[in-house]
Amino acid sequence: MSASGGTKAIVAALGANLAIAVTKFVAFAFSGSSSMLAEGVHSIADSGNQALLLIGGKKAQREATPQHPFGYGRERYIYAFLVSIVLFSVGGMFAVYEGYEKIKHPHEIEHWYWPVGVLVFAIIAEGFSFRTAIKESNELRGKLSWSQFIRRAKAPELPVVLLEDFGALIGLVLALCGVGLALLTDDGVWDGIGTLCIGILLILIALVLAAETKSLLLGEAAGVDDVKRIETAIVDGDTVTGIIHMRTLHLGPEELLVAAKIAVRHDDTAGEVASAINAAEARIRESVPIARVIYLEPDIYSEAEAAKGPDLDATPGGPARPAEH
Repeated sequence: MSASGGTKAIVAALGANLAIAVTKFVAFAFSGSSSMLAEGVHSIADSGNQALLLIGGKKAQREATPQHPFGYGRERYIYAFLVSIVLFSVGGMFAVYEGYEKIKHPHEIEHWYWPVGVLVFAIIAEGFSFRTAIKESNELRGKLSWSQFIRRAKAPELPVVLLEDFGALIGLVLALCGVGLALLTDDGVWDGIGTLCIGILLILIALVLAAETKSLLLGEAAGVDDVKRIETAIVDGDTVTGIIHMRTLHLGPEELLVAAKIAVRHDDTAGEVASAINAAEARIRESVPIARVIYLEPDIYSEAEAAKGPDLDATPGGPARPAEH
């Protein structure tokens, strides 16, 4: 899967959220609707989130340094994780608090046409942003379902924008329901309930984002298809006869580390092994272009050693040890 940053989707979401935030706060000022206030804060938080994603993408482009020899690709993961924190604290917790207060102290919605009109406009604008994110994501996800795409994507930006826009659309529907029920029943409690539901929704989305970006921060291996391509590229059937063990790690969405111990014949010369390693590295980069850091260690394959199974102490984070009884 390509690790596109989805800049077009981010910019579309940023523009939509800024425009929507202004209209929501205007509607709140005229109507006093807590749903409008919660949605306004939500849009401000979303705008800040898109700015964070753009900053992360810019910082990730810095060249490697002696202190950071593998570059700054993980900056994108860090800023995506910050997005989940902002969404949880600024968006979700504020909406929960505001909803609780309005349920305890409800008041009548004034100038109902303001919140209703703004919500309809916001749904249209968010729908445009969501459509852009879906279009960009479809170019990458292939045959994966949406849940699989969000879980497996190595570039965090598109999953973040997708979940944000999806949450925004559901939140707007909840706000419209809350305002509508408050107007129909002449009871402001419904406005507070709608606000509370928006807060719970944002917190759930933030937790999903936090879990996914945490996994990326810890370091994820290459996808199954990329691993198969790398394995095929390493073995040439002549000098490199097999792979003893291999590890892959995403240093960033568009940079992959490959480390493998490869089997060579016992009577090959050092020159032949070195040439075979260089050729294998070239095949790997041709097959998986994001494999930019490659370490191949030659070893003599032994059937007796292979029969013992994987060496659990060979590398940190190697195969899990069997449970002791």
